[in-house]
Amino acid sequence: MSAADTYEVFAIRYATRPAQRRDHFVGGDLHNAKMPMDYFVWLVRNAERTIVVDTGFNEAMAAKRQRQLLRSPRDGLALLGVDTHTVQDVVITHLHYDHVGTFDEFPQARFHLQDAEMSFATGRHMCSAYMRHAYEPEEVIGMVRLVYKDRVEFHRGEDTIAPGVSLHHIGGHTDGLQVVRVKTQRGWVVLASDASHYYEHMRGKRFFSIAFNLGAMLEGYRTLERLADSPDHIIPGHDPLVMQWYPPANPSLDGIAVRLDVEPKT
Repeated sequence: MSAADTYEVFAIRYATRPAQRRDHFVGGDLHNAKMPMDYFVWLVRNAERTIVVDTGFNEAMAAKRQRQLLRSPRDGLALLGVDTHTVQDVVITHLHYDHVGTFDEFPQARFHLQDAEMSFATGRHMCSAYMRHAYEPEEVIGMVRLVYKDRVEFHRGEDTIAPGVSLHHIGGHTDGLQVVRVKTQRGWVVLASDASHYYEHMRGKRFFSIAFNLGAMLEGYRTLERLADSPDHIIPGHDPLVMQWYPPANPSLDGIAVRLDVEPKT
């Protein structure tokens, strides 16, 4: 296994919010129980390159959306030795506020985005309050401005952006949602982002409550399984269990950042 195409992968928890099970499933849920939601950005790196996956949201957006910001994504990355001002590649899985919000703190980065996501976020479906609820116009406009500065690299479907790192269009949650497949020491890990918010969505073949296309969401679970070496190699986008199941990046980062390129604890 070549070191040039094998990576460490980290999930960095930057925010959280309380929620109920009924909030997270199409049609609600029979169980009236708590189901909190965590918010992550992800770091993919080896000796040759550093790739950040998604950029989270800032303090102002946390207040607007009533989320608990634990630390800025920038500060979370800094705990792992990453300076956002020097990062060259950022993957935006989709343009929802909690995945693109601090893009302006990566002044040197080239942003990787699916054609379908930009079309979706600027097209006719944004005339629906339901569809646009998780988008912030200024963030979408900001990404359009970066297109005109030649800082957005568009992808259509499946594409390799570095040895051992590929992007795969899933859709479902949004029309242009993409996931990231990474080669690690334990095999192929897939950062599912919102292709599966929780383990329970993909493992139970259930649907998250914000959905553009339920059929694409269901087919996306099959794609995740095809891309990953096992179900344990698929990392959901918002599940607090990620922080419980994987070891901390180092003892001082317990509850803040975990290693995903090693076997889960359970």
